Amino acid sequence: MKQTEGVVTIVQEGRFQLSDDAGVSHLFILSHAASGEPQQLETLQRRQSRVRVRYRPARNVIGLIAEAIDLLEPAKSEDARQ
Repeated sequence: MKQTEGVVTIVQEGRFQLSDDAGVSHLFILSHAASGEPQQLETLQRRQSRVRVRYRPARNVIGLIAEAIDLLEPAKSEDARQ
């Protein structure tokens, strides 16, 4: 299963947009089989949480099906590394 990491930037019901580290935006639809609930997406977006999304292609819609979302540690800034 494919996966990507980034920040949840937009949420609407069970759909969300994730911006990856390269600045590319990905549109996801939360799978009915996913362990999370659509209401939890709003908290991830509000906190600008870094997540890893495991997904599969969607049929007949624009977007990807998010099968699992894992919360990650915040990315360290350049200032913190020096």
